[in-house]
Amino acid sequence: MYDPRTRTRALAMLDQGLTVSEVSRRTGISRYAIREWRLRTDQGRDLYASPAHHCPRCMEPPAPPEDPKAYSYLLGLYLGDGCISPASDPAKNVWALRIACADAWPGLIEQCVQAIGAVRPENKIRLIQKEGCTEVNSHSKHWPCLFPQHGPGKKHTRKIELEDWQQEIVDQHTEELVRGLIHSDGCRHVNRVRRPLKDGDRWYEYTRYEFTNKSADIMRIYTDALDRLGISWRRMNWKAISVARREAVARLDEFVGPKY
Repeated sequence: MYDPRTRTRALAMLDQGLTVSEVSRRTGISRYAIREWRLRTDQGRDLYASPAHHCPRCMEPPAPPEDPKAYSYLLGLYLGDGCISPASDPAKNVWALRIACADAWPGLIEQCVQAIGAVRPENKIRLIQKEGCTEVNSHSKHWPCLFPQHGPGKKHTRKIELEDWQQEIVDQHTEELVRGLIHSDGCRHVNRVRRPLKDGDRWYEYTRYEFTNKSADIMRIYTDALDRLGISWRRMNWKAISVARREAVARLDEFVGPKY
């Protein structure tokens, strides 16, 4: 029995004008199965041919997500506070994208919902209340296609690398990636520093951005993005990056700003 991803790719190849025999030769799928899928699609009986199950990564050739700009932001949220796990029975091959958004930032929850809706317009989005946060949740068979960084265990325990097609997107929409990363695992705050002087202590304040993550790979994705934008940064420790120079903070303020 063929999985839904294989069936979607075969139907996409038929839509591009290939014959049943040619699709069979290229994919190894039996001609009987391909003809049956086409017949069900023509008769409106194929659930997986509906827009809700369309996946650009399963097409032949694969295509970028529907809204690359929203995808870059959603990728940042996923790398920070997101995960993909079976939505129900693993045999059904349905996955849940789960992104935890702090209740203190209702605007972040709304932006997360909008990003998921832009990337997967036909998918339902659920808001599940957790302790201190809201889980933005959406089910699809294709979340692992869109986020191939998915895997067993926590992200910092495994290799995290962007695929070539993802790198092309974040190169074009770097600001959105950085905004998603900071909205998930970062913050903007005012730092107060005490400087002892002869005539008494003097305090001064400055604004800085901090990003914290235990994955060295995700930290590298973040700092590479800052480098592309020409934003200076420094490492505070093994899991924290600071952006504190006035011109660098001003640059981040142009497209990130405080959470709300």
